[in-house]
Amino acid sequence: MHKIKLALISLLTLPVLGCGASSEPDAAPQKTAAELAYISDDSPMAKTRLDAAIAPLFDDPAMAETRALLVMHRGKIIAERYGEGYDEDTRFISWSMAKSFTGALIGFLVADGRLVLDDPAPVPAWQRPGDPRGDITLRHLLHMSSGLDHTEISEENGKAIYEADTNRMLFLDGSQDSAGYAEARPMEAKPGEKFEYSTATSIILSDIITRTLTKSDDPDVRQNVTLRFIKGRLLEPLGMDGTYPEFDPNGTFLGGSFVQATARDYAKFGEFLRHNGARKGAQHLPVSWVRFMKTSSENDPAFGGHIWLNKKRPEGRNQVLFPDNGPETIFAALGHLGQQIVVSPEQKLTVVRLGKTQDDVLKPMSNQIGRIMALFPIGG
Repeated sequence: MHKIKLALISLLTLPVLGCGASSEPDAAPQKTAAELAYISDDSPMAKTRLDAAIAPLFDDPAMAETRALLVMHRGKIIAERYGEGYDEDTRFISWSMAKSFTGALIGFLVADGRLVLDDPAPVPAWQRPGDPRGDITLRHLLHMSSGLDHTEISEENGKAIYEADTNRMLFLDGSQDSAGYAEARPMEAKPGEKFEYSTATSIILSDIITRTLTKSDDPDVRQNVTLRFIKGRLLEPLGMDGTYPEFDPNGTFLGGSFVQATARDYAKFGEFLRHNGARKGAQHLPVSWVRFMKTSSENDPAFGGHIWLNKKRPEGRNQVLFPDNGPETIFAALGHLGQQIVVSPEQKLTVVRLGKTQDDVLKPMSNQIGRIMALFPIGG
């Protein structure tokens, strides 16, 4: 049984497969990585300078493996490069970038008046008299401050990898009903008292989305209703035609880890948030909600409403982004193995980086993204 668990958890480090490549014998030859390296004539700086800043992400072993890099400036792609075997049609796994999608989706339901930010979270299992979990609000969940006893994957928490709640919920005993697993955990602190980053928290929010849309317990109904909502409110208005959310067997959107999308679609999501929830002049998500997402939570200045911010974290917490090398207004959706959608409204920039970089060597790669962004002036 122990070997089975380890085999399942090894899925966490499998390469992301290129979904755009065809295995048919008569398929057109794949473009080489060199052919897929593009810098636009619209680049506001010399092509050689921008290329020199991008190249280390692909060529320097310290950066590990970058599979896609895309830079948008003033709404246009000005640089795009892919590693061997990947291209503009490849769908890449989001890992925790999905959490920011979930944060936006909750915002649509709050805007519709179907959810209230500071009301108790509508989780049926928490509504029994005397259950302290009944005091958890949507704000607490969005700020990763629910107080629930959730253990994220970590080498520092003293647990074996197969004991972490994230792995048990996604791959082991909780995988048939991930939300049920996440919602059943007890409290370890008062709601709002401490920050604890947790994929299980995002799964609870995903379940709340579905329960708000349908009262059905049928997995097919749950999945179909939620998928229609995600497509109708987010993917179709943004033109994200290459994006596919994943669901568990109970029909719950795996909104903490599993969205599959092209680099260009991830960039469209970043641009959507850069424009405060608008696209092509149409306001889809209220400006007030995007501002909430980009406002620091009480327990960690670098984390907002399910999105990361370019601010220094409290003592003892791993630094994210590059607060010493860029405006505080930069924000990002970040995921396991170095998935990044980094947005700078003041520079009119959205940068997407996708690949496979282990957590202990993320800093050189992340710093290089900061150097690329620092090339662009404030004010765009």
